Amino acid sequence: MVYLLAALLPPLGLLLNGQPVSAVANLIMIVPCVLLGLIFPLFLLLPSAHALISVHMKRNDRWQRRMLEAIARRDAPPGGRP
Repeated sequence: MVYLLAALLPPLGLLLNGQPVSAVANLIMIVPCVLLGLIFPLFLLLPSAHALISVHMKRNDRWQRRMLEAIARRDAPPGGRP
């Protein structure tokens, strides 16, 4: 769900993922990308790509932190991911 929101509304997806600084940076990035997107259409995808990569990295960091905590407790890993 967050990935879809990050692709369609990048700043909102980043805010809901707990990344307010990245959301502001993405919002600032949208203005020049729209202007340059009139000449080079690939620039229109840049804010969405930034949001998707940021959301993925943050979620991966959270998962790794949970795994390290589980290893420290010597419990089974949470979420059942190997």
